Amino acid sequence: MNWFTALTDRLFRPKPRTAEQRARDLLRAVDAGGVPLNVAVVNHIARELGLDVSRKARMPETIERIRKVMAGR
Repeated sequence: MNWFTALTDRLFRPKPRTAEQRARDLLRAVDAGGVPLNVAVVNHIARELGLDVSRKARMPETIERIRKVMAGR
């Protein structure tokens, strides 16, 4: 790998996003509407934020719980 490739790789590599950033993106998508959501993705974000996600929880309830956590941050 030459120096130019190493430099461009370092500059343009996407930075890892935090759970909070992913939650904000999720809430923006929900508010925008028309975006299909995946239950597994919503539950994964909720778990990363420290929420207990049971199999019986419905997605709208989980999204509201994510909203409450994000409002406190």
